[in-house]
Amino acid sequence: MRLPVAQGRYCREKVTISRGRRRLAFGGGTCFKPLMSAGPVTLTIERLGAQGDGIATHDGRQVFAPLTLPGETITAEIDRDRARVIDIITPSPDRVGQRCAHYGECGGCSLQHLADERYLAFKREQVVTALSFLHIDAPVDPVIAIAPRSRRRAVFGAHRVGKTIAIGFHSRRSHRIVPITDCTVVTPGVLALLPKLERVAAVTAPTKDALIISITETITGFDVALNGVAKGFPADARIRAIQAAGEIGLARLSINGDVAMERAAPTIRAGAAHLTPPPGGFLQACDASEAAMLALVKEAVGDCRKVVDLFAGAGTFSLPLASTATVHAVEGEGAALAALDRAARKAQGLKPVTVEKRDLFRQPLTCADLKRFDAAVIDPPRAGAEAQSRELAASSLKRVAMVSCNAQTFARDIKIMREANWRIARISPIDQFLWSPHIEIVAQLHRG
Repeated sequence: MRLPVAQGRYCREKVTISRGRRRLAFGGGTCFKPLMSAGPVTLTIERLGAQGDGIATHDGRQVFAPLTLPGETITAEIDRDRARVIDIITPSPDRVGQRCAHYGECGGCSLQHLADERYLAFKREQVVTALSFLHIDAPVDPVIAIAPRSRRRAVFGAHRVGKTIAIGFHSRRSHRIVPITDCTVVTPGVLALLPKLERVAAVTAPTKDALIISITETITGFDVALNGVAKGFPADARIRAIQAAGEIGLARLSINGDVAMERAAPTIRAGAAHLTPPPGGFLQACDASEAAMLALVKEAVGDCRKVVDLFAGAGTFSLPLASTATVHAVEGEGAALAALDRAARKAQGLKPVTVEKRDLFRQPLTCADLKRFDAAVIDPPRAGAEAQSRELAASSLKRVAMVSCNAQTFARDIKIMREANWRIARISPIDQFLWSPHIEIVAQLHRG
């Protein structure tokens, strides 16, 4: 059987040899790849790797084959440690049909071809494996599934193709942009906005490089942030972009970090507060996943009434927790912290919320700093928070909620807590990043 799109597309393209490298031309661009092994080989997929690629063994070394599943027999050409799949001879019973017209070419998803039950088991196994690698024996809940077409926040690319504009996601392992007309991940509203944004991108996209378009669907409209606009962007072009943004009904348009147009403040509900994030600012990707994370965090905090929120961002957890507890929000990004502070001041019925701008990687809150709190919430970037975790582990806190989007750094940080006699009450994976290899995790810890 063939893959969702022909992975062997390169076989039909004109190939020339240039200084020992294979020169492939496609989509108006050029891509250089090292010469591949002579002729196709037969491989048997043994397991899935951490990034969702199938792993086979050839000549004693691992080979990664995208869009394949354990137990499948394939024919492929090998380029170093990568397999370019030509055909699937024996498909897995866990293989399902593609769910999106662009799957296989677009690099946004890597696991749509895996049946739902096995897919969720793979996501959970990512967490279990990371923990077991560090000899942490702790129960892990089943993965909380998130519905398709629910991602409210996404980052797209746009580039010029002749006289037209292509808006979409990057293709797999390439800088080429695949124009998106179908997507089972983003909300229908975000998908419907893309063709309208071509008017704005036609004015703002640079001649050569890609324009980065961050879209957030809010309750007051779409918040669009453009980055990569040329530094010498003329004033008349800026006016045309603003006019186009107003005509297609954007709530806010930002260009290279500066607000160019705001018809209505883009607003997200955060407990009893209404939050306007900074342009292109971080938010949880889906409403449903955010709600699941918040419920787990509240359960972890319990009846504690003095909470510190570390890496607080714009207040995903701080603002809802402030309905029942005083909250001290600590964040290194000034714009996000200012948005949190504004939302807290405008909200009615919240307990006191204080904010502190602080680089928690270089200057974590110490045991002495943490003495005035009962519980902590920590939600660091993918790099984790090793230094801050050591201070949490040695503190007199009663409860900690650890949130992470990286299973490896999560395991490292939770091991620090475990070794300081903290008890892991619960670990819950959440499938926030649908059909990608990434997983969100919330852990609840109590003083042992």
